[in-house]
Amino acid sequence: MDVNIAIVPDAVALARAETAREILEQLADLYGTVYGLDAVAVLDGLEQRETLGSTGFGRGVAIPHCRSAQVTRPTMAMLKLERPVGFKSADAIPVNLVFGLVSPENAGATHLHALAAISRMVRDEAMLGALTESPDAEALYAVLTNQFLRDAA
Repeated sequence: MDVNIAIVPDAVALARAETAREILEQLADLYGTVYGLDAVAVLDGLEQRETLGSTGFGRGVAIPHCRSAQVTRPTMAMLKLERPVGFKSADAIPVNLVFGLVSPENAGATHLHALAAISRMVRDEAMLGALTESPDAEALYAVLTNQFLRDAA
């Protein structure tokens, strides 16, 4: 399955946050800075999705996501946190890897395929280990793009 998720090097960052809300704020700011999206609108979308239930995936991972008219294809941003933060994950493990996903408003199946691709990636022990051990944003980006290129082949 070919999942075409947009990600650029500047959309991967190391971050410090104390709360789940701070994580969402930093993710929205990253979307604003890197992709030129309205950060307030992205934050609103992410927060609305969280009211339906936590996007804490488990295993130290969260996948906050929303839909927006501001994008034409699924667009990713990623934060690696300096210290884990509680995110109301089902397994109660605080998160240290956060994958943001903003998809087009009408991208029903495409959005679900993008979420599935991210969840498959973080369920892979070797991949999760490589992301967790990456020392900086550049290394994280390399691991992510190598994974998506491999999946697309």
